[in-house]
Amino acid sequence: MSHLPVIHPDNRKIFEGVASRRQMYALFNRHAQTAFDNERISGRCYAGEWFEITEADHDRMFEILPPLFYRGDVFAMRECVGGTVTSVFFALRIGGRPRWFHGYCNLSDRSSIDRMRAAIIERESQADRAMTRREKLDHIWSITANDFRAYADRRFRDDFRGRPNILVYCAVEGRMWKQLDELTDVEIAAKLPVQFRHSRDAAAA
Repeated sequence: MSHLPVIHPDNRKIFEGVASRRQMYALFNRHAQTAFDNERISGRCYAGEWFEITEADHDRMFEILPPLFYRGDVFAMRECVGGTVTSVFFALRIGGRPRWFHGYCNLSDRSSIDRMRAAIIERESQADRAMTRREKLDHIWSITANDFRAYADRRFRDDFRGRPNILVYCAVEGRMWKQLDELTDVEIAAKLPVQFRHSRDAAAA
C-alpha cells in the first residue's frame, strides 16, 4: 500500500531562536530517518525549511568549501541534499541589526532564493513573536532525539507510513507513538522548551 507524501509548505521556520553549532548540524540531519524515496532523493523534504544561525557558523560554512555562488547577502553550497536542493546562507539586516540564516532552496527555481529571503524578513520583522502551530510542531521535531521520533515504516500501521511520529506519554497506555500533526495542545506544550510552552498560537504566516 503506497503512503501519502509528507507535505511541506513553502518556506517555513523549523527552529525557534538562534541555533548553536551542534543544533545547526542536528537540523541539517532532521530528515535522516526518512526513507530514500522520491521525497528525499529529490530534496523536496528539505526544500523551504529555514532557521537562524550565528555569524561565526555562517562564516565557517563559507570557508569549508568554495561556494557554488556568492551574491551580496547570500551564498549557496555546492553539494545538494537531493536533486537541485541545496543549502543557502543569508546575511540579512532585520530591524536595524545583522542576522544570519540557513535555508534549503531548489535552485531549479530561479526565484526560490528571493522568495526565501522575503519570507525570512517578513517573519522576523513581525512585532508579534508568537509561534504558529506549524512552527511549534517543527520545533518539537527539530529538538527531539532520534530515539523518540521516527518516520513510520513497516512497524507502524499503514495509515502512519512515511509520516513523522513522536513518542508521547499517555496516562492510560504509557508511552505510545503519535503522528506529529495530531499532537494536542497539551502534548505540544509538554514537549516545547519552557519559554515557549505558554505561547499562544499565532495566525499562520
